[in-house]
Amino acid sequence: MSVRILLIGAGGQLGRELIPRLSSLGELAAADRTVCDLAATEAIRELVARTRPEAIVNAAAYTAVDEAESRSEVAYAINRDAPRTLAEEARKLGAMLVHYSTDYVFDGSKPGAYCEEDATAPLNVYGASKLAGEREIAAVGGRYLILRTSWVYGAQGKNFLLTMRRLAREREELRVVDDQVGAPTSTLQLAEATARLVREWSTAGEGFPAGIYHATAAGSVSWCGFARAIVAALGERDSLKVKNVVGITTEEYPMPARRPRNSVLSNEKFERTFGFRPGSWETGLADVVRELYGCAVAES
Repeated sequence: MSVRILLIGAGGQLGRELIPRLSSLGELAAADRTVCDLAATEAIRELVARTRPEAIVNAAAYTAVDEAESRSEVAYAINRDAPRTLAEEARKLGAMLVHYSTDYVFDGSKPGAYCEEDATAPLNVYGASKLAGEREIAAVGGRYLILRTSWVYGAQGKNFLLTMRRLAREREELRVVDDQVGAPTSTLQLAEATARLVREWSTAGEGFPAGIYHATAAGSVSWCGFARAIVAALGERDSLKVKNVVGITTEEYPMPARRPRNSVLSNEKFERTFGFRPGSWETGLADVVRELYGCAVAES
C-alpha cells in the first residue's frame, strides 16, 4: 500500500536518514526549515493543506539544550506549539502523526529504566518544552505516535559522535562525564523503526495503537563509556591523536541546563505492541561508523 507522507525537519540529522526510507513507502513531501518555519502556525497549516498527507512525521525540534535555558520562547514555539498545530491538522485529515520526544522529560532519579507511565519531571527548559508538546498532541487526540528516544546521533549533523571525532583528532586526552547513563540511539535505528511503523499503520488503519512509546537502542552506557566506544570504533578507520578518555563527574563539567543522571528508557511496551525493537547501542554505533566512512550498512 502506497502512503502519502509529509516529513517535517527533512534537513536535520534524523530527517536525512528518514528521506530514503519513507520514500520507499509511497509519495514523500520532504520539508526543511526553508520550506516551513515551525514558529509560524499558518505556514504549517498551509503546508499540510497543500500536501494533504496520510501520515505526518515530525523530525524537527529545538534541540539546543543549553541555549533553550535563555531562549525558552523559541523552544516552546517549536517543541510545543508546532506539534499541537500538526496534531490538529493531522486529525482534520484523519492522518497518522509520528512525533519524537525525549528522555529529558524525566528527572533521572529512578534507579531503573523508565516506563511510559512513570511520572515526568523535566530538569531543564528543553525537557519541559518537549513534555508540553507531548501533552498538546495527546489533548488534540487522533492517530498519533509519540516516540521518546535518547542521546540521538548519526553520521550527519551536529551530535556527540561527530564532536568526539573532532576532539579525538585534536587532543591527546578527552574528559567526559561518566555519571550520566543512557542509551545512545542512532538516526539509522530511529529511521528504520519509523518506516516500519508507518508501513504497518498503512495496513492496520484504525486498529493501529496510538499513544506514547519509548524507542531507544537496547542497553545502556555512560557518556564516557560511549566516548571510549566511539574512539575504539573510529581508531580502526581514522587517524586519531587521542590516547586517553578520562571519566569525570557532572559537577566537573557544569552546563547551563541540568541533565538527568539516569536516562535509560524501557522498550518493553514498544516491543510488546509492535513485535520488534531497535537493536543494541553497540550495533547502532557500528552501523553509523560504517556509514560515516562510506561503507555499506546492513539492513536490520
